[in-house]
Amino acid sequence: MEEKKFEVVSTSNFNDNTSKKSHINFTKSILLPFFSGIVGSTLIIGICFGTPAIKNKLFNNPNSAVQIPTSSNSNNNGTVEQISLSNYSDTSIYASNKILPSIVGIEIEFNVTSSLSLFGGGNSTSTATASGSGIIISKDGYIVTNNHVVDTSSSSSYSYYNVSEAKSVKVKLYNDDKVYDATIVGKDSKTDLAVIKIDAQDLTPAEFANSDNVKIGEFVMAVGNPLGLENSITDGIISAVNRQVSSNDGTVYSCIQTNAAINSGNSGGALVNSEGKVIGINTLKLSGTGVEGIGFAIPINSTLNVINDLIEHKKVLRPYIGISAQDIDEATAKRNNLVVGVYIKAIEDFSSAEKAGLKVGDVIIKANDTTVKTFDDLEAVKNSLKIGDALKLTINRNGSEKEITVILQEAP
Repeated sequence: MEEKKFEVVSTSNFNDNTSKKSHINFTKSILLPFFSGIVGSTLIIGICFGTPAIKNKLFNNPNSAVQIPTSSNSNNNGTVEQISLSNYSDTSIYASNKILPSIVGIEIEFNVTSSLSLFGGGNSTSTATASGSGIIISKDGYIVTNNHVVDTSSSSSYSYYNVSEAKSVKVKLYNDDKVYDATIVGKDSKTDLAVIKIDAQDLTPAEFANSDNVKIGEFVMAVGNPLGLENSITDGIISAVNRQVSSNDGTVYSCIQTNAAINSGNSGGALVNSEGKVIGINTLKLSGTGVEGIGFAIPINSTLNVINDLIEHKKVLRPYIGISAQDIDEATAKRNNLVVGVYIKAIEDFSSAEKAGLKVGDVIIKANDTTVKTFDDLEAVKNSLKIGDALKLTINRNGSEKEITVILQEAP
């Protein structure tokens, strides 16, 4: 390895010609001031530190420019004063007591059919179980959880085995040894939410907070049944808000990020604030070498309409246009003599798009006067509307702009 050498350069303005006369003026310019300084310093030190009255006046005078710092929480033996954490502890206890009666453990039983066999005997079927968490949302037994908790087949990505729909869904309440049978009311893979119900009364529904008001650094607790450990609580803070996260199937969620520990089995449980109110539904975590303390929750505000639809209609009612599309960026637009926007590749029969007169090759550049550059931009505008609403689209067709109004239908 090459050795690096550094040169130290004085910042004073030095001239070599002065060295010739240095011996002549050494006594006058160096020794005399030096000894004078020593004598003066000795007198000052002797007066200030030898005379208590003067010392106290100088160093303890609040108007003095020289102040001696004092320590309020340590002393010379290395110990510090105890700081009470009772307020912090009381906050955790209060939030825990409030939310725990509203959290349930969920166990799913399902069949796994494998095409692998050691002896070539064909497919084999076995029973497996999975666990998760849920949040009570009504006194009469409605519970919200993640779709991937109750729909085990949605998380199967291997070609050599098939996972059946849930054979049974069991629920355990807080401080209750009874196991309840649950039915799946409705589920939605796009939002990863599901609602189940048990036959019970006088339950304790969780209280929801306004998740739009959460702040980075805010105290939070994750509550659920990680690894089958019932009624477990971990704490942390809000690490980020509106974090865009992609799941294994490519679905993108806008999440609350937290460093509170979230493990397998926490899915469907609650992320709560210092008041024990739910701000999110624990859903995802990052794992792997070097990854620690990165978990995600679906903001509770974004779940409310979904939950209501699942209870009332057994599915989520979504408006749809009825197109297949491709994003056109600037480079693609330039190569193909198009404009930036959403290029229509196909139109579904009898869809809103067909009825409105949209055509393959049209490029959507605005939706309700909002510029759209990607299909996600278009979806954001569309999803802010309801079935039956009018969506005004500005398109570019063969180099000319045109406005077309689409009446949104219910997604099939």
